[in-house]
Amino acid sequence: MPCSNETIKNGDRNENPTDSAQNFGNSVLSASEGSALYLNTEQMSNCNSGSNKPAMGDQSEGDADKTTESMVASAVNLAPADSLWSTLADGSVQLRIDESCPQTPITVHQMFKASEEKYKTLCALASKKNDKLKKITFAEYYQLCRRAAKSFLKLCLERFHGVGILGFNSAEWFISAVGAIFAGGIVSGIYTTNSPEACHYVAHNCKANIIVVENQKQLEKILQIRDRLPHLKAIVQYDGPLQERHPNLYSWEEFMELGSDVSEKQLDDIISSQKPNQCCVLIYTSGTAGTPKGVMLSHDNITWTAAHASRVGGIEPGEIKQESIVSYLPLSHIAAQLYDLWTGIQWGELVYFAQPDALKGSLINTLKEACPTSHMGVPRVWEKIMEKIKEETAQAGFLKKKTLAWATSVSLEANLNWANKDEAKPFLFTLADHLVLGAVRAELGFSHCVKYFSGAAPITRETLEFFLGLNILLYEGYGMSETTGPHFMSGPNVYRLQSCGKVVPGCKFKLVDKDPEGSGEVCCWGRNVFMGYLNMEEKTKEAFDEEGWLHSGDLGKTDKDGYFYITGRIKELIITAGGENVAPVPIEDLVKKELPIISYAMLVGDKRKFLSMLLTLKCVCNPETAEPTDELSLEAIAFCQQVGSQATKVSDIIGGKDRAVYQAIQEGIARVNRKAISNAQRIQKWTVLGNDFSILGGELGPTMKLRRQSVLEMYSNEIESVYIK
Repeated sequence: MPCSNETIKNGDRNENPTDSAQNFGNSVLSASEGSALYLNTEQMSNCNSGSNKPAMGDQSEGDADKTTESMVASAVNLAPADSLWSTLADGSVQLRIDESCPQTPITVHQMFKASEEKYKTLCALASKKNDKLKKITFAEYYQLCRRAAKSFLKLCLERFHGVGILGFNSAEWFISAVGAIFAGGIVSGIYTTNSPEACHYVAHNCKANIIVVENQKQLEKILQIRDRLPHLKAIVQYDGPLQERHPNLYSWEEFMELGSDVSEKQLDDIISSQKPNQCCVLIYTSGTAGTPKGVMLSHDNITWTAAHASRVGGIEPGEIKQESIVSYLPLSHIAAQLYDLWTGIQWGELVYFAQPDALKGSLINTLKEACPTSHMGVPRVWEKIMEKIKEETAQAGFLKKKTLAWATSVSLEANLNWANKDEAKPFLFTLADHLVLGAVRAELGFSHCVKYFSGAAPITRETLEFFLGLNILLYEGYGMSETTGPHFMSGPNVYRLQSCGKVVPGCKFKLVDKDPEGSGEVCCWGRNVFMGYLNMEEKTKEAFDEEGWLHSGDLGKTDKDGYFYITGRIKELIITAGGENVAPVPIEDLVKKELPIISYAMLVGDKRKFLSMLLTLKCVCNPETAEPTDELSLEAIAFCQQVGSQATKVSDIIGGKDRAVYQAIQEGIARVNRKAISNAQRIQKWTVLGNDFSILGGELGPTMKLRRQSVLEMYSNEIESVYIK
């Protein structure tokens, strides 16, 4: 509740928060902020390109990478710190400032203020509600964030306490996040798919003073647990009217009015007290391998990474050419938050917000309206687009099929042959792209898109080559929440098929415990490396070695030109009873390539005598709930018909009911086994599950990444039956 004796009425407010932003005067910067050195394109281009060279081998190579904070101590006011890591919300850390790229550390407010001054008249956010598109400029955006910050202060947000945000991507999500930081809090996204108990864990762990929810559905989760949140002071609902009144519950309009009597000086004083090496963002891991961990990201983590990683991806500054993107992936995940929110502020981008049912089918409508210049998707999103195109092509007429097949084959060949060359592509490719492929991309909403990104999980070669056939190069990156997103990036000038590109300039890496093929554990160093896990000292110590290198738990290798490739994950490695180490992903990808009826393939066999596999079939999803149904997809039905089956439902096939399909699957598995490097890596048995994997089902995480441990637990009976037979 508000910190004064003044009574805040819970009546309806009609004031438009965007219009009311005009009522605010210019903010007053403190002397310390006014002297901050803002990053610009020229400064970033000065990063030593030598930092792209991999640092591999012994731990001693880290000696040259030890922090050199003294290089900038005279230029910026950092909080005192004696360690590279901390687990305290109010802790501070030494920064990994490297002499090859020593940009001055700045806070989130300094980054935003610099952008607001450059881009104030450019549109920043675009939201469509009730079929009306509404845009706000960077000047309005900045003032709305200040306004939200003052309302958070009115609600007694304490320094370094959490502001939880539970809802789908929206302007209000962005304004709440930035406003929480301006007010001295720590923004903590909460996945919309979280159960009440999972919400409780995050809110309790970050000592949330305020939780911002999207609607009644999300509000009900918090109301169930609010009595067990001793630090919670208020709840704010940003979409739709309040269905019933509760103490200290505010509509968005009411919330934005709360801080009207908080002085600009009070807010400026708090903003001025913030230091680049202090925490401002918490990213909670999905908890697929145990209790979720709160990844603490500093101001410098956010501002430095937003500036540098995006430049590798070819993002243009707003003063040269304004980029536009569509925000739809969960903002609780670092990839979406960095790409949509922080990079958008850094470079003056226009962010369109998709509808909450984006992944249920409406995303393409938003893409067609927004015409983004760049787009990011997780592998499963790209796979779904691929499946949809294949289904529509299968229903097309003979001439259209032939024309598309010709154009995609020309594009694929040209892109495979010319992707890493400077010479022009052949005339036939230009003709195919102009006459056919451009129209296909326009139908997807990509008529103006020139940069496409894939992240958060590995993507198959089949998917990459499919989109090369549409003249869409998917730029992959590699990173973690603990590296503020990307540590390696591909882009227009750094691309190689199935590679994650090269290390971001200013960052370093090394591979330890390498095998004979050159694959080893990836260790990271740079300004993007996180502060530590909130309140988890032991877990934090496990993440870092004695010299401060972050150990990822992922396996990777580089080629002779420094391009980086992920080869597996240590925790995902299957170690059979015979001691054979098996990386599951390459085998799973081969199965899906051989059998287009298969949606998910998950290898099983840890501590077992042989390998087995769980399979799911491609099916139609319920458009309302996104849950898998019993109806086979058109691609799956086409596969069935090719092998002599008339099945149209999953239930027609499972349990060995359809011998033709089971025989075809067995033949596909046999083809995969013939490519195995040893007998121990052959799939001996398999079973088809009765339903496809989904987020709601619990088999997939919020970014549609396979939750292997959850699947092992959920389908333990099916797995045991395979090994008993």
